[in-house]
Amino acid sequence: MKGFQKTSPGELFWDLITFDKLMTGPVVHIIYWAGLCLILLAGFSVVGGAFGMALREGGIMGWMLAIPVVVMGMLALAAGALLWRAFCEFYVAIFRISDDLRAIRNATDRGGPTVSPLTSPLPKEEKVSQG
Repeated sequence: MKGFQKTSPGELFWDLITFDKLMTGPVVHIIYWAGLCLILLAGFSVVGGAFGMALREGGIMGWMLAIPVVVMGMLALAAGALLWRAFCEFYVAIFRISDDLRAIRNATDRGGPTVSPLTSPLPKEEKVSQG
């Protein structure tokens, strides 16, 4: 987490008010882990609800109903965790794109190359003489 390595509160405050350094990357990581904790809490509630339903019914039918609820709940939680990961990766990718754009802008301001490696021209094809 590079965004929170400043030791001086003044430097941290200056970074917060000037937007010279984006701190959203580390914040997205914190939000990601908090969301995973909420998903895990939802998993505990699904399992607890299914077993509570089975115990309340008191027979084999209660357990026959609880097993599909647990399985479907766990599948839904796995899908939710994957979607949450994709959502957070999307935001990280957007902020990395902004870092790349900033680097390209700095390079062009210093008189560096204006073509990025991703858009560099392809090598010229050799002309084949006919005839």
